[in-house]
Amino acid sequence: MPRKPARHCRSARCLPLSFSPFARSVAQIASNNKVTHKVPNSRFPESNLPSSSGKRMEKRRLVDKSENSGSSDYEESDGTVQADFEFFDPKPSDFHGVKILLQTYLDNKQWDLSSFVDVILGQPTVGTVVKIENDEDDGIYSIVTALNLGRYKDLECIADLKKFLLNACHQKDVYSKLSLFLGDQAKDVGLLVSQRVVNLPPQLLPHLYDALFDEVSWATEDEPTEELRNSFCFKFYLVISKIYKHKNAVKQNGPSGDQTVVYIKAEDEIFLELSSWSLSFPLHTQLVRTDELKDYRLTGLVMAIDATKIPTFRQKLHSLIDEA
Repeated sequence: MPRKPARHCRSARCLPLSFSPFARSVAQIASNNKVTHKVPNSRFPESNLPSSSGKRMEKRRLVDKSENSGSSDYEESDGTVQADFEFFDPKPSDFHGVKILLQTYLDNKQWDLSSFVDVILGQPTVGTVVKIENDEDDGIYSIVTALNLGRYKDLECIADLKKFLLNACHQKDVYSKLSLFLGDQAKDVGLLVSQRVVNLPPQLLPHLYDALFDEVSWATEDEPTEELRNSFCFKFYLVISKIYKHKNAVKQNGPSGDQTVVYIKAEDEIFLELSSWSLSFPLHTQLVRTDELKDYRLTGLVMAIDATKIPTFRQKLHSLIDEA
């Protein structure tokens, strides 16, 4: 059996996280698109106990600061909802929860999403889903995995994904690099899929990504065939994500500095900093916006990261969370 990571972390109040004060305040407001799932109120023991999947339980508070939250059996007086998060290997019964998280992965494109979810769930040795302990509805709060684009190149869902990316790219210099990634270099490229609810405690992020990259490393040694082991020897990672970009970002009278972009996922700013190339494009799907986001547009972001940058990414992500 593949080795499983141990995850030890302390309990902490979890607030929406981003680098700049401006982006952090907007992220706080944007987190009103939050988990509506009820979670049991529970007190955390001092130690983390192994879960049945062999992965470690993550004890974290899920923060609900909405004006309409009110009091209930599921909340403390300060508006903090207690939830025990656990990491699990993906399995077929997670299909509907994972599909919901990935509904807008390729904007509003009609594509073979069901098959894409099947691919994710068919790779249990690399990948993690996050759930809440003893949750009757078995809801999925996050999915993280890495898929070899060459290994699955003949699947319709991967063909759909490639077509979507190529059609979205209008930068000639980037188009050639993207085409190479999706074509001749595909066997060396890991599609890093990371989707989650907006207000998942950010303190989980370093452990989720550590688990992913550790499992990728272990798979190069532990998979039963040479072909499978080689399929996890990624030289590059491709990340598809979303950001909020100010509508006047490229104009002289537009906002400057850290007010130009709001990162929905804190780690994306690190990925972008370490990327060898990237592209952005307008999206048709628009999330519910508040007054603070009225001048921002949801924008697609694709980033290419050399695998040699991953140790730096892990260190920077840990530092970001520890300093927040």
